[in-house]
Formats: sequence, C-alpha cells, structure tokens
Amino acid sequence: MELIKPGTRINFMKQLRFWVTVSVVLALGSLVLTLMPPGKFVEVGGVKIGLGPNYGTDFRGGTELQVKFKKPLEAGVVRAAVESIPGFSRPDVVALGDPSESKFLIRVQEHSSIDEATMAKIRRALCFKGSTVDEKGVTIMDAELDPAQCPESVARPSEVKFSPGGDKVGIRYEVKPDAVIYDRIKASLTGAGVALRGSTDEKGQSADLTEKGHEVGQAKEYRVEVQLKSKGDLLLDEMRAKLGADVVPPVADKVEWVGPRAGKQLRDAAVKSVLFAIVFIMAYVAFRFDLRFAPGGIFALFHDALVVIGVFIITRREITLSTIAAILTIVGYSISDTVIIYDRIRENLNKHRGMTFHDIINLSVSETLGRTVLTSGSVLLSVFGMFFFGTGVLKDFALALFVGVIAGTYSSIFVAAPLTEWIDIKFFGASATARRKKPKKGPKITGPGGAKGQVQHQL
Repeated sequence: MELIKPGTRINFMKQLRFWVTVSVVLALGSLVLTLMPPGKFVEVGGVKIGLGPNYGTDFRGGTELQVKFKKPLEAGVVRAAVESIPGFSRPDVVALGDPSESKFLIRVQEHSSIDEATMAKIRRALCFKGSTVDEKGVTIMDAELDPAQCPESVARPSEVKFSPGGDKVGIRYEVKPDAVIYDRIKASLTGAGVALRGSTDEKGQSADLTEKGHEVGQAKEYRVEVQLKSKGDLLLDEMRAKLGADVVPPVADKVEWVGPRAGKQLRDAAVKSVLFAIVFIMAYVAFRFDLRFAPGGIFALFHDALVVIGVFIITRREITLSTIAAILTIVGYSISDTVIIYDRIRENLNKHRGMTFHDIINLSVSETLGRTVLTSGSVLLSVFGMFFFGTGVLKDFALALFVGVIAGTYSSIFVAAPLTEWIDIKFFGASATARRKKPKKGPKITGPGGAKGQVQHQL
C-alpha cells in the first residue's frame, strides 16, 4: 500500500517561513532552558513546570543502592518509603529482574554523610591541620590548632583523608596506634555527630577500626582505616524503621556513589560526546555530498537534541547518561533520514536539469515522504510500547526517543532542506535557485541529454 501515489507532489516549501520560525523558537527556547539554574521550576495551577535542567545522579552526584528485600514489595511502596525519609531528595526507584525477587535500584541525590564543616571538626579533634577544596577548586586551609586542646604530648596524625562517599576515613600515624589513640578517634567522630558503621569480622568482633600496619615505601607510618555509616547505610536504617527489619535487609547488595566533581566531569564528557558526534557527521555529509548540504544537516541535529532536552526540562524529568544515549541515537536516526532526502535531491538535480533548486527540493521530499512516514511510524509504535509498559529509566529513555524521532522527521523536511536552499542562494550564487530566464534570441544551444536553452546546475 502506497501512502503517496507516484507523481504526487506536495508543496512543502509553501509555508517555509512559518516552519523555520517555529524551529528557531523551539531551538532557542530549549537552549535558554538549558542555561537556567539546575532544578529551577515554576508552579502553575498546581503543576510544576521546569525552567532549568533536572540532572540525575550521574551528573549531579548522589548515592545508588541495589537492595534485595526479604519480602515482595512494589516499586511504589519502596519509593513512598524513601520519599518520607527526611534528608533524602529526588529518589529514583527502579525494579530489577523478576518482580518476585523484589530487587530494586534506589538512587538519591545525597552522596556523602559528612560535609566539609564536619570534616574540619574531625580534623581539629584529631589535632591535624588539613585543607578543604571548594567547588571552584580553591584550596582553603583549616584554622590553626588550639595548643590547649592539642598539646605536644598528644600523638598527631600525619594524614587524615576522607573518602568522597563519606564511608571511610584513613588516618596515618608515625607511631603504632594504641588504645588511647583509638579512643581519641572514636571520641572525635562521636563528637562530630558521625556514626560508625557497626561492621564485624569473622570472629564477631568490631571491624570499624582496623590497623593496616606498615606499608611498602612508608615503613615508619601506620594507617588506621575507620568504617563509617554511608548515606546508603543511613537510608537502609530509616527504611528498616519504617518497613520493618523482616522486610529490609541489614546491608545492601551494592552501594555506589558519585561525587559532585565527578558528576560535573561526566556532564562535560556527555556534552563533548554529542558535539563530537555532530562535528564528525558534518564532515561526513560535506564529503558525501557537498559543503552546502552540511550546515542544514547539522542545524537539524542541534535542533533535534535541543528539542528533546527542552521537553525533559519542562516536564522536570531527570537528564542522565541514558538521556545522552537516547540523544546520540536520535542524532544517528535523524541524519540517516536527512541523508536519504539529500541523496534524492542530488539524484533529481541530474535528472531534472531545467528545474529550479526550490522545485527539486519539493519533488525530492514528496518522493521520499512515503518511506519517511512508514519508517518513522513503525519506530514510533515500538517506542510507544516501551514508554507505555516501561518504568523508571526505561520510560524516560523511550520518551526521549519518541520526541526525538518526531523532531528528527520534522527537521529533515522543514529544517535541513530549506536551510540548504538558503545557503545555496546566499553563498553559492542565485543561479541555482532562480527561475530560468527566457533564452535570448540567437542560435539554439543544445545541452547534454538534448535539453535546449536550459540553465545548467549540477553538483
């Protein structure tokens, strides 16, 4: 069954100015939203509309737990329990594997149970002067130690190092730690409001403080490793209090965290990956067709990526690595659709030498419209099924693909091709698109293929 009958020509360029204006507004509007402060929103009629990007754990930092509950639970029950716990924001709960296994992936924004002020307080209590690095990368030294609190007789550590996840503290001493030093470490942590993890060894004895002994290359130093309650441990404790110890396990199967600095690096790397993909695609289009075709295809790709991000911002959905993966997929799909139209334009330029470039674009889009509708329609049906039946990250991934396929199909017709015509007129001369003038009186000139008195335009 053919959607478009052979020979049917639709004037896609008739309302060119309107569609180009719509595309520019969508692209610029989405770009402005991406530059707004993260998490910003406005509430209209009880509905929250995002005005700034809502970055996920991958990009803003946070804690991720993989928990297998002792009894079957639904994702909604787990999510409600996490949302009711103070101190944890933006929870994301995803069911893993068979629903009967009751295994979930829980993400929260918080990544460390120790803030910078608490770290400085612990260092002072341990009689160690260290430093703090702020968000801009500037090193800030701690205040001078109080001689009354830290006399010369007190064993001072040579290093106090906190893990970015706030679950471990490494303390180095030049003397072998004894009971006095261990008591001082415990008192310093307790005074700062930090809880020990409560871990035990094979013999059932406390394993919160362990001595690592002499290390290679540093024979004069001893290292004490302290196990602390991480954000994941604190979250499980609160969930155990709400759902019961017979439901929530004592420890998670896996706990991972991403610090704010690492999240920023991932965010920058994700942006670079999209830009590099677009640059290499532009080089391919310029090499495969002609330099005048590349800007239209590239602007269409930027348009598609920005529209997807704009929809995610307005709907306040999290932008994660899965979103970037969806955008890269959309970039590949969109350029594939655009290349098909470009290839038909180039073919028709050789077949219809007497037609203007404007009319050739109309003819080429009309000839490929049936294929475009069938291909995009089948993809949208599959993606809609993923969105309708999927949950969590899968639903967001499907939404990005759904919006991206629509935007990609639209941009191939109403963005890439019209911009190519404009560039051809602006930078390569108007002879390619201007209508053929009437031939002057004189001998008739026969062109290739028997055409007479025609304007030659061939890539």
